[in-house]
Amino acid sequence: MKPPTRYLAGAISLLLLGGGLAHAQGTDCSKVPDYNKLKTTLTQVVKEGKDANGGMGNQEWAVVVNRDGTVCAVVFSGPDRSKEWPGSRLIAAEKANTANALSLDDFALSSGNLYSGAQPGGSLYGLAMLGPNPTAAFAGPPTKFGQTDDPMVGKAIGGVIVFGGGLPLYTHDGKLIGGLGVSGDTSCTDHVIAWKVRNKLGLDAVPMGVAPGQSDNLIFDIQNGVSASGFGHPTCKGGKPAEEIIKKLTDTMPTGPKK
Repeated sequence: MKPPTRYLAGAISLLLLGGGLAHAQGTDCSKVPDYNKLKTTLTQVVKEGKDANGGMGNQEWAVVVNRDGTVCAVVFSGPDRSKEWPGSRLIAAEKANTANALSLDDFALSSGNLYSGAQPGGSLYGLAMLGPNPTAAFAGPPTKFGQTDDPMVGKAIGGVIVFGGGLPLYTHDGKLIGGLGVSGDTSCTDHVIAWKVRNKLGLDAVPMGVAPGQSDNLIFDIQNGVSASGFGHPTCKGGKPAEEIIKKLTDTMPTGPKK
């Protein structure tokens, strides 16, 4: 289904206001998962392996931002930071920012829902050209990456990523409180792991989205380079295919209002 125009207009307006949100640097992280909860949950899900998650079975980075786009926690699943792709730390942060910045209390978009619209000729073309805040992205020292005092924590990261792995976070009553980003494997597997982490954290009361079941799941409807819905994501190469796992996510771990 395609969302009403007002949802996309509101989402883009929120993204354009991102500079103001970043400048405000709201550092209240009390509503989103803390470092220990995020790390424990991510590690549990990654340990399920590629048979359950698809992909290559890689270790992952995960980042949580609050509603202001401020980084609240940066974690990795492996024994140390060298066991994950180093570049995925920043990608995870941008995915979290993307999902938060382009979702609303009554409408959710995952980072992967933006792929088709951001391609040349798409209605969101140019979106992926918005880069991260360099004072947050390149702060050091690297020895603190993925620790409780990671240099990104407390800073607004910014940036936009238009492939799978970024999901908005909703409380049980449908309040949007921030975003989650996961990176380190194929973008399809990143999405699966992010979905499972969000579910285990109890922050998946998604009110409405563009995917079947009114969710923010990935949509695989690209044929000859064109997405029928306008929100399609490509299939992923590398390791065990995750597409069938993704198609079942709304059945095995449904989103939506919680009682």
